[in-house]
This record gives sequence, C-alpha cells and structure tokens, in this order.
Amino acid sequence: MSGTITRRTLLAGMAAAPFAGTASAQADWPNRNVRVLVPYPPAGGADTTARIVYAKLSETLGQQFVVENRGGAGGTIGEAVVAKADPDGYTILHDGTAFSVNSSLYPSLPFDYRKDFDPVILVSLVPNILVTTPSVEVKTVADVIALAKAEPDGIDMASSGNGTLQHLSLEMFRFRTGIKIHHVPYRGGGVALTDVMSGQVKFFFANGSSVVGLLKGGKIKAIAHTGKGRLNSLPDIPPVSDTLPGFEAYEWNGVFVPHGTPAAVVAKLNASLNAALRSPEVTARFAQLNIDSRQNTPQEFHSFVEEQMKLWSGVVKEANIKLG
Repeated sequence: MSGTITRRTLLAGMAAAPFAGTASAQADWPNRNVRVLVPYPPAGGADTTARIVYAKLSETLGQQFVVENRGGAGGTIGEAVVAKADPDGYTILHDGTAFSVNSSLYPSLPFDYRKDFDPVILVSLVPNILVTTPSVEVKTVADVIALAKAEPDGIDMASSGNGTLQHLSLEMFRFRTGIKIHHVPYRGGGVALTDVMSGQVKFFFANGSSVVGLLKGGKIKAIAHTGKGRLNSLPDIPPVSDTLPGFEAYEWNGVFVPHGTPAAVVAKLNASLNAALRSPEVTARFAQLNIDSRQNTPQEFHSFVEEQMKLWSGVVKEANIKLG
C-alpha cells in the first residue's frame, strides 16, 4: 500500500541519512571558527603570510580563521597536531618549505607527510637574497665565487639554523660553485642579519621579505636573489640563475588539511584562498614584501610539493645533514 513504510524503505532511509547530514555540513562550511595552525614562531615568513591572507578570508567567508603559532622542532610539533586532527575542515595547516624537507632531516616522526595531509593551495613564494656586509668589495655572484677561491679557507656564510632553507641554499651554492664555505648557523634570521651588518660574518642567504628595509637603508648589500627575473620592490637585484643556470630556492607557504577532509571543503577552501590572493589588499601587501603568488589547484600544489621534496632530499643527502 502507498501509505505503508516497508522494512526496505526504512533501512534505505537510515543508510542515506548520515550521508545527507555530511553533505549538508560540507555545504555550510565554515559555520564556526577555523583553527589555522602555523608550526613556527610569530613574526616569521609563514606567520606573516598567514595573517595577511586569513584576515581577508575571515572577511569573505564570515567566520574567523584564527591563527595559532605552535613552533618547535623545525615545524614538526605543529605538523603532528594537524596530522592527528579531525578531518572536518576546522583545523588547517599553514606550513612552509620545511614541509618538503623535514622527512629527510628527521628519520623518526609520528606522522607521514604524504599519507597524513592533503594539499590545498600554494599561497606564496619568497626567494632568498644573497646579502653581504657593505664593506665587502663584491658586487656580483662571480665576485663572491672569485673571493672564495682566492681565500685559502673560503668564506664564512651564516644561516638561520641547521636544516633551514637558508642552510640548504648555502649547501646548494657550495655544490654548484665548488667553493669552500664555512657554515655559521644561527638561531633565526634576525640574529644572523645583525652579525652580517656588523661584519661578524660576511655572507647570508636571507629571506627576501625580511631584508627590504635593511637593503634600502644601506645596512646590508644585495648580490643576487634565488628566484626568477626581477623582484618587484628591488628590481636592480639579478637572480643567481643568471650566473648559475637553474639555481632556484624559495621560502614557500602553503595550506594542508588532515587526510580525509571532505573534497567539497578542500575545493571551497582552495577557491576562497585563490580569490583572497587576487584581492587588491593582499596583492599590494605581497608586492611590498617581495612575495609572489599564483592561482593554483590542489593537484598543482601536490606536484609542486613533490618536486620540492625531491630537490631538497637530494641536497640534504649530499650535504649529509642530520637532525633529530
């Protein structure tokens, strides 16, 4: 009879109900605050880009994207938190270059970068800038190479710490040129820059967004940058690749979610972040800081991360860098 609910109909409705609820929840995302975990201390590159981008996202999506810094162990402490979080779209990871390096540096981690995270979007690319003390009489990459070859012990070069992108850039520069470099690791880029300004150590591959003011004020001198073409706010600085073809190194930031996050949430987050990156406010701020961005899909970001993992695992292996 038409008014009778059969056992088969009842079971079918019970089976469909959870999926209907899930689809509705995905369509409503976000309907509460979203936790954005930055696995590094405040004021660094990842924190800077996160606060610029998620301020815009909070405005456009009508929910707060709350940035939380959870630094330590090269980013792995914060990464572990997100790897084990519920895959519901309310905990996301705003990470950096270390995501593509750490699996080579730390042999035993409680999570797997490829299995426990799903890529969402590449947010930013920042080249390093090879800087030196103003009194050092070099102007080009060729001059730096010649100086190092003329010195029996080569040159001293700072880094932001063992295993950082600045350290890896140094090692790649060593391999490509064959020069002697004495690595001087610091606990952060700010401390390293202070000693470069004073001449305590002469060279440093500095983060390109952190030195604009120092360069324009004459506190340090730029030799070349590790990106492509010319920089928006520092157009007189050539790329290292003009001298060493193919030499590229970026401090990048990107977004990941715990594996299994609904595809609809990933798609909406990707589209919303792409829109934020196109906005006049974010575009202008990024240009001031030498930060590049591009529209991209989760699949394109996945390919980018795989390329970065391949590049930096080779450098880590060749330089025999071991942490953890």
